[in-house]
Amino acid sequence: MDTTRSPTPDPRSPILYPVILAVPEADQDLAARERVENLSRHARKALGISAKKSGVAVERLLKDEHGAPLPFAGNYWSVTHKPAYVGGVIAAVRIGIDIEKIRPCSEALFKKTADEREWRLAEEKSFSAFFRYWTSKECVLKAAGTGMRDLSRCRIVQIDDGNNITVAYRNKRWHVEHAFFDGHIASVIKNGCDVRWVFEL
Repeated sequence: MDTTRSPTPDPRSPILYPVILAVPEADQDLAARERVENLSRHARKALGISAKKSGVAVERLLKDEHGAPLPFAGNYWSVTHKPAYVGGVIAAVRIGIDIEKIRPCSEALFKKTADEREWRLAEEKSFSAFFRYWTSKECVLKAAGTGMRDLSRCRIVQIDDGNNITVAYRNKRWHVEHAFFDGHIASVIKNGCDVRWVFEL
């Protein structure tokens, strides 16, 4: 198990453990419904590891009528899954995590995800930059519990560095940290936390 820390953490900051797990190849080849069920199970395993590292006992995990995770005992949680990797994180503050494979996408999707003012913040309009924007916004919308219907209201306002972005949404600034691995990007809301990524690849 590889645990990677954010640079120059503040020792007074709460620690956040986003966990990324590889999906066994056998589970990647299952029929659609069974594959989704297995990905969900693996994502809950990642969440369990995050909870254990955070000293949290996981209770029954429930969602609201829109599918947004409901907090329990003051703890917020978020999971994500893609065919090859899943992720999970638990925190005492609103949280969101997302994984995407970095791959080609259409100009229309670039335009849907961010406007020209947002794209001018990026060094280049690359597929890597696209998925930084996409996963950052998805994390924020997950944390807020609103979902992708508010994508256009969620705005990139600053590229902090190669692994951090600031997003504005609902009169609040959200800070997102990225981790790059095996052609994928994982993003998590950090908002004042010391992020320690946990990878089981």
